[in-house]
Parts: sequence; C-alpha cells; structure tokens
Amino acid sequence: MDKTDNPTEVQVEEQAEGQTKESKMALSRRGFLGAGAVATAAGAIPMTAAMFTASAKAQAKEAASSPAVHPGELDEYYGFWSGGQSGEVRILGIPSMRELMRIPVFNVDSATGWGITNESKRIRGDGDHFLTGDSHHPHMSMQDGHYDGKYVFINDKANSRVARIRCDVMKTDKIITIPNVQAVHGLRVQKVPYTKYVICNGEFEIPLNNDGKASLEDVSTYRSIFSVVDAEKMEVAFQVVVDGNLDNTDADYDGKYFASTCYNSEMGMTLGEMVSSERDHVVVFNLARCEAAVKAGKFKNYNGNNVPVLDGRKGSKLTRYIPVPKSPHGINTSPGGEYFAINGKLSPTVSLIAIDKLDDLFADKIKPRETIVAEPELGLGPLHTAFDNKGNAYTTLFLDSQIAKWNVKDAVAAYKGEKVNYMRQKLDVHYQPGHNHTTMGETRDADGKWLVVLCKFSKDRFLPVGPLRPENDQLIDISGDEMKLVHDGPAFAEPHDCIMVHRSKIKTKKIWDRDDAMFAETVAMAKRDGVTLESDNKVIRDGNKVRVYMTSVAPMYGLSEFKVTEGNEVTVVVTNLDTIEDVTHGFCMTNHGVQMEIGPQATSSMTFIANKPGVQWYYCNWFCHALHMEMRGRMLVKAK
Repeated sequence: MDKTDNPTEVQVEEQAEGQTKESKMALSRRGFLGAGAVATAAGAIPMTAAMFTASAKAQAKEAASSPAVHPGELDEYYGFWSGGQSGEVRILGIPSMRELMRIPVFNVDSATGWGITNESKRIRGDGDHFLTGDSHHPHMSMQDGHYDGKYVFINDKANSRVARIRCDVMKTDKIITIPNVQAVHGLRVQKVPYTKYVICNGEFEIPLNNDGKASLEDVSTYRSIFSVVDAEKMEVAFQVVVDGNLDNTDADYDGKYFASTCYNSEMGMTLGEMVSSERDHVVVFNLARCEAAVKAGKFKNYNGNNVPVLDGRKGSKLTRYIPVPKSPHGINTSPGGEYFAINGKLSPTVSLIAIDKLDDLFADKIKPRETIVAEPELGLGPLHTAFDNKGNAYTTLFLDSQIAKWNVKDAVAAYKGEKVNYMRQKLDVHYQPGHNHTTMGETRDADGKWLVVLCKFSKDRFLPVGPLRPENDQLIDISGDEMKLVHDGPAFAEPHDCIMVHRSKIKTKKIWDRDDAMFAETVAMAKRDGVTLESDNKVIRDGNKVRVYMTSVAPMYGLSEFKVTEGNEVTVVVTNLDTIEDVTHGFCMTNHGVQMEIGPQATSSMTFIANKPGVQWYYCNWFCHALHMEMRGRMLVKAK
C-alpha cells in the first residue's frame, strides 16, 4: 500500500504547505480518527492524501483568521491601548483581545503603588500633585520605519505631559511637562532614521506669554505651539509657533517632514467661530530647517523657561500651510511613505498629500493645494485612516458608524478624472468609531491581518450596567477580500487610541536587574546609610526620620517588626530576593493608605507619617506563596 493512502499526521502537516507552526490548526490523532469515523458513517469513500491536504489547508486558513487563542497558546500581537480619562496604558493580546496588564502612567494605582512609592514619585516629577490624567496616543519608537520594541510614548492631554514607557519592563520611566502649551493632544514619533524625536501638539490656544499680566481677552495674542521632544533625554528640543490650532500629527518615512492638522484656523473661541471657514489647513514642518534655525539662535524664550521657540507662522521658511476641507482631524502616513492621509471630520472626504511633492512646495515651485493627489468621498465623519499591505485604506466614519475600505491607487486615479471605483466595502460598527488601527499598520511592516476599531458607544451591545456604559473595541478580520467583524470587547474609560505590535518586536525581562535605573536613587540612599540591600535588615534613625530596610523572600520579610515614635517620617525599603518570575511581593501598611508591589530582584520604597500610635500590622498583598497569609509583621508605634 502506498504510504500516501494512509497519511500520518506529520505527512499531512508537511503537505499543507504555507502553514506556520504558530498559526495552523494542526489535525490531532483524535481529529483524524473523528474525521474518518464521520466519513465511514456517511458511507463515504476513504479520504485521499490530496483531499486531506486540502482539508488541512482550509482549517489552517480558518485558524489564521480566527480570533480564538486557546489555552496554552499565545497571541501574535501586543496591543497598547490608551486608557483615556483613567490616565493609564493597557496591554491587550491580539487577536484574543484579552487584557494582559495595565501600566499606570498619569494616574495613581493602588495595586502597584504607582504615585505612592518614592520611585514613582520621582518619575512623576513636577506633575506628581496631579491625581488625574487623560492619556490619548500611544506610539512605539522606531528604527528605519520599523518598531524597535524599546519605548512606548503617551501624552496626557489634561495636564500637558508626555510619558515614556520602557517595553522591557512595561513600566513608565520618564514623564515631562511640556512648557508654553495647554492640552498636549496629537503625539507621534520620528520614524526615520530612528526615533530621535517625539512630536506633539499643543491643541488649545493661549497667549505666548501666559502670565496673566496682559489682556486675557485679546485673542490676537493667542497661539498654539508644536513641540519636538528629545526621545532619550526626555527634554523639549524646540518648539514652533503656528497660525491656527493643532490637533493630530504624524511623521514621514524620510526623516524630513512632520505634519499636523488644524481645525481652528479661524482662532475662534466659540463653536460657531471655529467652524465658520470653508477650509482649515495642514501645517508641514521642515525638520532640517527647524534644527538649523535653533543652531543659528533664531528663536525666542517665553514664560521664563529656556526652551527655544521658533516662529513657524505663515510666511516662515520653516513651515508650509496646505488648505484642506474644514475641521480635519486625524492624520495618518501610509506605510509605503507616499502619503499623509488627512481625515475630513466635517467633510465626507480624506485628502491625500503626496509627500514626494513637499520638496517642491518648500522650494516654492508649486502651490500648497498641488500637493493634494486624491480626495475620495467616503461618508459622514471621517476621523482616522489605517492601511494594509495590499494598497487599501480603512477609514472610520463617526456619524455613519461604519468603516470604509477603499483603494488608495484607485482614489488617486479617480482624482485625475479616471472612471474607477475606489470604494471596496463599508462595514457597520457599533457605534461612533474614533481611532482605528491595523496590525503593524503604522510602520513599513503593515501585514493586513487585523483591524481594531475603537467605538465610543455600545448601546444594546452588552449587558446593561447602569447609566455609565462601556465603550466597545471591535476586532475585524481584514485578511480576505471582505472585512469581517469577529469580536466585540467592552472597555472602560476610555480606549482613545491603540497600536498593535507583532510579538517578535518585544523582549521583556523575566526578573529585574539589580542595577536597574528605576531604583538607582533608592540604592544610592542605602549606600549612604551603609546598608547592603541584598543582605541587610536594618533600621536607621535620623532625628524624626526613620528608614527601615528589609528583604523579602517568600513567605517572609527580613524584619518581623520595627519600632517608631508617633509622628516619625518612616521610609520603608523592601528588596525582593526571589529569583523566580511571578514571585512578586507586596508591602501594605494597614490604616496608613500606603502599599506597593516589589517584583523579583526589585527594590521599592515608600515614605509616610506614622500617625497612629499602637500596633500597626504590615503584610504582603501580592499572592506569593502557600504561606502568603503568614507573610506579615508589626510596626510598633510609641505614643508621643
């Protein structure tokens, strides 16, 4: 008998060419026998190798486009979701849409002690007194247009801040306040040659010297400012004053141009004033000219800080203003680097700016509108556009509650007068979609597998939970010719924006390095106190200040008690000596409102006032051992 008459599992898998180990749905022995039993029961003829191979291919294709990630399997992508008004960033697995972790950024988080520990307070810096944040646009650093897995940057619109998250530990390591602006909104990264800069927009218009001494009603003194942040130093490199306000922003794939949308070229202070013009604009920034102007000293300083502020208003050599239909919103760069897509919001169109025409624009060889090479009409309320690797674009239609799939090449041809249909499909979503993103779609590596749509409303989609309802993240399969909605996921306040990064791009640590910069200052404090954190358990008394150093190894703290006096300022430093991943410890002092997590090999500290005399227990509040409940100790507080 030919061995192909009764193929083995391995032979079946080999014959199903094109399947990858991670994406295929392998036929198990049980599945093989089950399929044979069904065929026999139906009186069918034995399955041939060719038939079996076709079946395997079909199953593999179905598995590749399924959002199901079974127990023991891993997601293909990391999703970084902004937390909106919660001030955090969330990590989701794609395509399962499972929430994996929350990264506190601009918020206070009792689970990790973010905003409570000394280490996090140092990182929060001059904004530590803020208990709120409004995180909007997470974007990963790049090398030559490819994600490098190093950092994710996120803005705080509420308090005009920008934060950086280290992807090796998924923790925020830097936060800065952007001077001279109010409401940092759109944020993106420089794509090429690497992320030297993070770019962000000051959305709201304020006086350049906003000290309250001049007339506050004189709108002629108001401006919005574009900020360019050094990604490694996390300092503002320079800023550019513009005409009109600034909304969203993006960068090219040549390392030459940044661009931002403006919905208030009128500089109106009321709704009616802000929508009175038929056109607003996109402002394009010439990076080389801006850097040269800074080097030449052609800048001013405002509001008592030393940040170079350049003049990029109309007529400047640093910028160009391209008219587009009124109130544009999102701006998205196509993965091939050919176009900036400007989403109309109050116009049913998306305007495509040809990036290769910008050199001529800055050389004054063409007029601004000549950079527009397509303006497809898609529907009501275009907000954001994402791209696949097949030349298609996907635009959210906020008012229509739809996703419009359209072909970029055909839209350009139609703009030239050719009779082509650029629209491929419209898909209903629920309801009012804002941002959307394709897997790897903001890089050269767009792969055209999945599209996520972040919907602002979810009426009738989930169990009712009261007047405040969840929003709705929807996952769409875009791997075939038609979009297919495959998953709904309720989300809490507010998944404003996201990116989806292939898991191969990210390498996380399993345990902390002892010399990590996150707790370097605490290590330095211990050294000054003559304490070796890896072995010592000591109490250092310095007047009214008490520093308590202790180790932790599941299920014990190095100190089972320590003594202080009522009113002492107490700093507790805990070093987790466990070397096994997942063995995270906590430290919670009862009735004092302080707690923190300490990952394996990490050091964390917190400072509080011992304001309650008597016995005060502390305990581990991160499950770590079978004797976890016994991991506790006493702070003995002597009354004054």
